[in-house]
Order: sequence, then C-alpha cells, then structure tokens
Amino acid sequence: MYPSRRKAALHYQEPARSHRLMGMLSRKFTILRLFFLCLFLAFISMLWLQFSCSSDVSRRAQETQAMDPKPCPHEHIVISEDDSSWGPHKLALVVPFRERFEELLSFVPHMHEYLTKKKIRHRIFVVNQVDHFRFNRASLINVGFLESGNDTDYLAMHDVDLLPVNLELDYGYPAKGPFHVASPDLHPLYHYKTYVGGILLLTKVHYEMCNGMSNRFWGWGREDDEFYRRIKAAGLQLLRPSGITTGYETFRHIHDPAWRKRDQKRIAAQKQEQFKVDREGGLNSVQYTVASRTEMTIQGAPCTVLNVLLDCDVNKTPWCSFG
Repeated sequence: MYPSRRKAALHYQEPARSHRLMGMLSRKFTILRLFFLCLFLAFISMLWLQFSCSSDVSRRAQETQAMDPKPCPHEHIVISEDDSSWGPHKLALVVPFRERFEELLSFVPHMHEYLTKKKIRHRIFVVNQVDHFRFNRASLINVGFLESGNDTDYLAMHDVDLLPVNLELDYGYPAKGPFHVASPDLHPLYHYKTYVGGILLLTKVHYEMCNGMSNRFWGWGREDDEFYRRIKAAGLQLLRPSGITTGYETFRHIHDPAWRKRDQKRIAAQKQEQFKVDREGGLNSVQYTVASRTEMTIQGAPCTVLNVLLDCDVNKTPWCSFG
C-alpha cells in the first residue's frame, strides 16, 4: 500500500506544479505587456507634447511679429564721396571707453546707422584706456582728437551709454560754436544749466581754442564742468537744440548702475582740486602711448579701436591711482 500511495502523491503533485508554472508565466507575460504598453503610451504622450509646444511657440512668435514688427537691423547705406547731399564735412565721433563691451556692442551699430540715415560723413573712434590708472575721460577725448586724422574736421565727444533716438537732433558741422546735443532739457539724468557732458560737438578749430580738456580729472565726473569754463574763456558761444518735442525720451540711456559702478571716490586733495580751473594743461600736455590701433566692424558697422596707455604725474595728481 505504501508504494502505491507514493505514486499517487507524485501523480497528484505534477499537475499542481504545472498549474503554478503556467500561472507564473501568465503573470510575467501580463506584466511584460503592461510594461510595453506603458512605454508606448509615454512615447505617444511625448510626441503630442512636443507637437503642442512647437505649435504654441510658433503661434506666439507669429502673434509677436504681427503686434511688433521689427525692421531689418542696421540697414547699410553706401556713402558716396561724389554725393553733394552728404555735405563736405566729416565727423570724428570720439568715445572714451573702458570695459563696457556690452554697451559698445549696441553703441557702434546704432550710431553708424543713425548718422548714415542723417547723411553725416563720420568715423567712430573708440579710445580704450588699458593702463592701470583710474579712468580719465578728458584725457581720452584729447587722445581721440589727436589721433582722429586730417580727414575729419569736427568731433563729437560722445558717451558710450547714450543713444540718440530722435532723428531731428542736429549732428552737423557746428560752425557757429560748440553744440551741446545732450542738453539739460533733453538728457535723461543731468539737468543743470552749465552741463555740457554726454554729447558735445565742436569744430577742431574750436577744440584747439579751448586747449582741449584738462588732464587732471581721474575718476568719474567734473571734467565737463571745467570744460564749460574753457568754452566761456575762449569766447565761444554754446548752442543747444531747439524744437525737439521728445523731452527726456530723446535719448536711450543704456548704462546699468547695478552692473557698472562709477568710480566716484575722491582721494587726498582731489575734492578741492576738482573745482579749480586748469589754466595750463590740456591738449598741449596730455601724455600717452597708443599700444595698438585696430580697424574692426560690429554688426557691419566700422570703427577704429585705439588701445591707449595714459601717463600720470603723481606729483601733480596723486589721485590718478588708488595706490
């Protein structure tokens, strides 16, 4: 009886094992199907999402273009030397500069297009201070004047962060006297009556009559106030725009004070000296070296970059250096 019971038990266990094996295979097959089904659904969802986003971006771009159409940037107008409508004079646009490359990338194409639209013959000189002294705007303008060449007969002392947006502004030859383009009633920041900074046009003869600008101003500010006194001392009449109705919206000021801090420190006797008139120094006494001169274009707009090393007499102006 015992052997036969064992056989019966064996025959009874084999079907049970078969059923368990089939159940496991069935479950595995079901899980595998579910896995692939999930992958397929995820793939379909990603395709739908990408198509939906692409369509939405395209639609938004079309709507933006329809609402705010942009003209082709920096249209290039050929300056013909034989075209009398451009006039006989040529402007040296002198830009005292240090480190503000993001502003320069906007300034050069904007000014080239602006002056070309107004048919002003011009060359843009970026006078880049590369020494270790404090920034000296006035000395850099003196250098720009001396290095601008004989093919230009008047200059614009022009800040790199101030862009004119009104085409009615006059950038023509200022035969009657210095012409302050960024006048106090138009400049977005400075509104006092004796202000002559920002953008000032002079003939080269008038600039020489003033002996240029004083080289004593290291750091930011006051050099243009001293130059106002030079204009008056030379007997020149200061002229300003009239009939401009755009007010403080006449210019776009692109300087970010949070990103570019101005050097307004006053060291040693600098605070007292900044209010004095420099009766000796100026264009005749600026000391500098041109380290390099490069002709380049920015978005198709040509300019000349002068890398300049200024010299400082620490006995006369010890505040030229923080050290």
